[in-house]
Amino acid sequence: MTTTSAEFAMAGGAYPVEVQVEPPVEQNRLSVLLRIIFAIPHAIIISALGYVVGVTAFIAWLIILFTGKCPPGLLKFHAGYVRWAARAYGYLGLLTDKYPPFSLDDDPAYPIRVSVAEAAEGRNRLTVFFRVILAIPHLIVLSILGLVVYIVAFIAWIIALITGVVPEGMHNFIGGVLRWSTRVNAYLYLLRDEYPPFSLQ
Repeated sequence: MTTTSAEFAMAGGAYPVEVQVEPPVEQNRLSVLLRIIFAIPHAIIISALGYVVGVTAFIAWLIILFTGKCPPGLLKFHAGYVRWAARAYGYLGLLTDKYPPFSLDDDPAYPIRVSVAEAAEGRNRLTVFFRVILAIPHLIVLSILGLVVYIVAFIAWIIALITGVVPEGMHNFIGGVLRWSTRVNAYLYLLRDEYPPFSLQ
């Protein structure tokens, strides 16, 4: 069943990291053809920011272990990185042909939106200490899904070149993997302590 713009799929129901993806619409075929090239500037910035976030996540990890709190500034930066990455990967994955903003801030008008309820206080030090280990099952599943999504995205790319639209089933699958990986990224970067659901929804 086709969803309307007011019925975007939400991440994990009540999970405090929500990813909204608009339903598939017609895309510009030239944009589809050159999508990888158009996405290069975002890929470079995300890659560079990834190194910085790796360092700041380690700092946040230490601070939480000692104080049980996370500085709001670090949370905001990590949330911005997760948001930017989700928009860029969604654009690369043909979920939209609207070019992503170069920004860590939320963009309510963009077809892919990430909402994060950041948790600064009352952190669970035990789960924070073992965070990377706890995330391993998700990382294993996502590594497999990542291979599948590359194949699906390539087929969707060919179809979109011909028809101008990504088939709804492929669009939903790519969006689901993006949703899942975004929740796991938020968990790894210590935005929340709740364990992410194993779900594409």
